[in-house]
Amino acid sequence: MSNLFKHEHPYPPFLFKGVKKLIVGTLPPPRFTTRELKERDVDFCYGSRDGQLWPILNEIFQLNLTFETTKEAVKERKEFLVKNKIGICDIVNSAEREKIDASDLGMQNVQLRDIFAYLEKYPTVNKLLFTGGNSKNGPEYFFRKLLKENQVKFKVVSNEVPRIHQFTHPITKKIIKTVSLTAPSGAANRAVGSLQAYKDLKNKNPDFNTFDFRVLQYQEHFLR
Repeated sequence: MSNLFKHEHPYPPFLFKGVKKLIVGTLPPPRFTTRELKERDVDFCYGSRDGQLWPILNEIFQLNLTFETTKEAVKERKEFLVKNKIGICDIVNSAEREKIDASDLGMQNVQLRDIFAYLEKYPTVNKLLFTGGNSKNGPEYFFRKLLKENQVKFKVVSNEVPRIHQFTHPITKKIIKTVSLTAPSGAANRAVGSLQAYKDLKNKNPDFNTFDFRVLQYQEHFLR
């Protein structure tokens, strides 16, 4: 008998007609699978009270979002996504874990979602926004596996953080860009602090922090 925890994604992809951008991550914390949400968690993708994606989008779009475990908080987020033609399609469908935590590195026996099939069904998508880079078990890392399986080339557009690539969908023949954003988690703060671009901005303004840096980075790719 396996003692591994089966970490299944609790939410289906959030997709709709006319969607243009897709947010692509891995899995929410295990408590969203076991339905043991904490106070101020939102019962939706990226709803962890410790995560920064929704606070970042709240700042960029001046949304005045509610951060609580209510249906209203979920409704606000879904309405924002539809209005701005942004979908969510995390790349991991399920994984197993020895330790029950949210670490990407702790995932084993990972089952991926077929993002290529979703892109075929929703051909209006022109950009994938990865919530992390190519480190092991990150969203770009897994996407590269899908590219290899589908024999699709990944072309570098920009090698500066956030790195930008593009690929041609094998069925629709549409060119789609990918942006590997700095992960919206506290675990990535050390990596942010080591970036020269962050250091330069921090030197100009001592109050500048890692959250501010993400807001600047994300707004360029969510607003365009």
